[in-house]
Amino acid sequence: MSDDHRPDDSPVNPVSPVIVVIFIAIIGIEGVFSLGNSGLIGGPQAIGWRLGALQDYAFSPAFLDYMLATGDLAPELLKRFVTYPFVHGAFQSALIAGVMFLALGKFVGEAMKPAGLIVLFLVTTIGGALVFGLVAPETDPLYGAFPPAYGMIGAYSYMLSIYYRAVGQNQVMAFRLIGMLMGIQLLFGLFFDTGMAWVAEITAFVLGFALAPLLLPGGFARLRAKLRHR
Repeated sequence: MSDDHRPDDSPVNPVSPVIVVIFIAIIGIEGVFSLGNSGLIGGPQAIGWRLGALQDYAFSPAFLDYMLATGDLAPELLKRFVTYPFVHGAFQSALIAGVMFLALGKFVGEAMKPAGLIVLFLVTTIGGALVFGLVAPETDPLYGAFPPAYGMIGAYSYMLSIYYRAVGQNQVMAFRLIGMLMGIQLLFGLFFDTGMAWVAEITAFVLGFALAPLLLPGGFARLRAKLRHR
């Protein structure tokens, strides 16, 4: 039997450990908050765990304004650029964002190495918070894993665009997912005050799409080849 048809080969590609660890952190932290809020762990004080975490780890433009005005780059301020995806306002939000991140991260992780996934997560998370901090109202908070999930959607959309180009189909089809999600978000925005978190999400999507050709294997080689032909 050839090596291409080993009986122990799995028909389903495993999820990258990077994606699994981040997903477990998102759901695990939310699980603690939910159990505490229901009174199953932590006693009466556990009801305030979520609010305390949002105060300590969420991001808001006020922190960016302070850092730009004073030049203070203390770790307790900088950490908010990367900790906000791990705290959510409700269980449902954490579940949806976590599942989105896991599903899209699985697809992207099948083509991208772990180091690339880490860079993608960090850049889209930090970049989303930075642009949000520059344009959103000072008191508008940013929390939840949707920005890095949108970063994965951006990278996945790039991969789809390459596939559609290879098979001779319209590359615009690669943007159907982000278009659908933005349409749903716009619909919700008509009935509920959803804030300006969409700024961070769109920024993360754009960054994910732009980074994908560099982070995928051989990305820098392809970039050098394109520059040489110009």
